[in-house]
Amino acid sequence: MKKIGSVGAVLVGKAVPFARDSKSGIDKKVMVERQLVDKLGFINDEQGDLIVHGGIEKALHIYPSEHYGEWQKTLNANIRFQHVGAFGENISSSGLDEHTICIEDKIRIGTTLLQVSQGRMPCWKLNERFEHNDMAVKLQHTLRTGWYFRVLEEGTIGAGDDILLCERSYPDRSVARIMSLIFSGCLDKTVLLELLALPLVDSWRRLVERRLENGVLEDWSPRLMGP
Repeated sequence: MKKIGSVGAVLVGKAVPFARDSKSGIDKKVMVERQLVDKLGFINDEQGDLIVHGGIEKALHIYPSEHYGEWQKTLNANIRFQHVGAFGENISSSGLDEHTICIEDKIRIGTTLLQVSQGRMPCWKLNERFEHNDMAVKLQHTLRTGWYFRVLEEGTIGAGDDILLCERSYPDRSVARIMSLIFSGCLDKTVLLELLALPLVDSWRRLVERRLENGVLEDWSPRLMGP
């Protein structure tokens, strides 16, 4: 195993009423105690819309703390960027990012064993949270989305834990590289077939298959701009 980062904070939140008649658990708080992890993530954590958030493939969301400095430069008027948890992450990390972590990486944190499943698909609720109409678009454009873990072995995670790389099966397939192809609207059949050879989550696999079949890009305005 190789240390590639560390946990700065663990965070959980409850699903509460949010903008546009929705519910959200994005307002997560830093926990002092170690958090128990089961197959669906931290047992004390909630998501507001279980159709698009949470589940086995999105059990835990991790966000590099280094991104906050970049956002403060871009949107320095927003006080939320001064506080870990602004993006609704469960784990605030240091030492790694979307360019250095790869799809399917097996990661040991605390007593858990996790696996990188996919990058985050940012949605309109970030626009409301940060009071910027194009915040979700900015995340998507910069690839500073964080990513999700599935849980292979349950256990506990706490602040100060090492982030250890146990296994890397796709060293040339970083989360950022895959997200770049998806978010940029790639329609190159050769590239799309290469993506299909990877163990993509079902939603990303269907997206790539539709592009191959129809040669048409998705309309992401409902996700990015909301109802």
